[in-house]
Amino acid sequence: MLNGVAGLKHDHPDKPNPLIEQDKMKTVQHDLVVFGGGPAGYVAAIRAAQLGIDTACIDENPRFGGTCLRVGCIPSKALLESSHLYEEASHGMSEHGVQINGVELHLDKLMARKEKIVDTLTGGINMLFKKRGVTPYQGRGRFRDVNTIQVDGEEPLLIEAKRILICAGSHPAKLRSVEEDNDRIGNSTTALSFPDVPDRLVVIGGGYIGLELGSVWNRLGSEVIVLEAMDRILPGIDNEIANIAHRTFKRQGLDFRTNTFVDSAKRNGEKCVVAIKDGDPIECDRVLLSTGRTPATDDLGLESIGLETDGRGFIAVDNQFETAVESVYATGDCIGGAMLAHKAMEEGIVCVERMAGIESHINYDVIPAIVYTHPEIATVGKTEEQLKEAGVQYNKGVSPFGANGRARTLGETEGRVKILADQETDRVLGVHIIGARAGDLIAEAAAAMEYGASSEDIARTCHAHPTLAETVHEAAMDVDKRAIHTA
Repeated sequence: MLNGVAGLKHDHPDKPNPLIEQDKMKTVQHDLVVFGGGPAGYVAAIRAAQLGIDTACIDENPRFGGTCLRVGCIPSKALLESSHLYEEASHGMSEHGVQINGVELHLDKLMARKEKIVDTLTGGINMLFKKRGVTPYQGRGRFRDVNTIQVDGEEPLLIEAKRILICAGSHPAKLRSVEEDNDRIGNSTTALSFPDVPDRLVVIGGGYIGLELGSVWNRLGSEVIVLEAMDRILPGIDNEIANIAHRTFKRQGLDFRTNTFVDSAKRNGEKCVVAIKDGDPIECDRVLLSTGRTPATDDLGLESIGLETDGRGFIAVDNQFETAVESVYATGDCIGGAMLAHKAMEEGIVCVERMAGIESHINYDVIPAIVYTHPEIATVGKTEEQLKEAGVQYNKGVSPFGANGRARTLGETEGRVKILADQETDRVLGVHIIGARAGDLIAEAAAAMEYGASSEDIARTCHAHPTLAETVHEAAMDVDKRAIHTA
């Protein structure tokens, strides 16, 4: 019996039996094989190697880094920065006394810069693997049995390991009614490489991916229409912050249509038609489908080791990140929770450290999240809505960016910092920011919350002047209604 198949016969005896051919493959051994080279995978592999574990990392893509580095976080932030500078040069410098005439967009150079950044960082992972002693394998990997991975690449091989860590990541969710062609109609990967600036772009989904990429093309000259089925944009974000964002982005030119359900999206020649339930169809040049992500756990051969996923494709793990199958572990997007690169990285580190006997931990209550629009949105901890639903009594402190000297000098007066603290203990429960460099400012809040700080602790910490960080300081003081620079 071979791979659970007895008496296997070929219709064409002159052709090789693929199962027999597998046994002729080169076989290598490692202590740990990491299944996936994205944020969870490559970070786990490097940390494991640092701990003296003979580690290999498999990825089917020619470059390590996963979605985030190749076609997600990094290239989108490159485009966001370039598009912001273009908009500033075109419209935003005059109030600084700088008049710029004849601003031109060279989309090819903008895209080339993005690709150079991606190439540099993905190449950096290969260098780190070499330096730390991680063995890389490129090809499509599938479980053959609980201790063996078959890698189908240029040189197919079998990898045997004492432990296997699944870091399969996720991929963009699909809608059956949206006919993607990865050209006129596509997901975030498609929208990162449009060959031209669309006259009209329809974005299906008002979450962070849709808003970030919608912002890019809006700044570059597209009319952007955002369709969201819910009654608000940015679901999961503190409602007050989301409302401010809605008003701000609307002023920037984004056309939001909430409570809007898409019946279909189809290509019609060089145009696209988006059909709306109980509304007129929308004709546009391109469509971006951004309705979330789903775990990439299909076609991994999980059935060969008896490992099941839930109805959505997620893998269940215990507090050691071990699956229901002994010696097989999983971290990152494929186990659920917030689908964030930094969360996946932390899980990868904690998982391999626990393998090595280190008492490592991750605090899921203090995982920051950032939306890289302009202004940025950053959040950590509980929202007001969550606290109210749980019946937790809290105090709130707010500091507007408009009252901050550094924000004034930067011309970045849009936004605010909001701190939520337990009414009885004053422990910080949540911090929510919309404003310039919110993604950097949230780090202070996350560190404070990780160590159980109170709003008083932040208020009593001296913050340098003039800095944007003073907005956090002022919000902490406002929790006790003693803010200095706001009335």
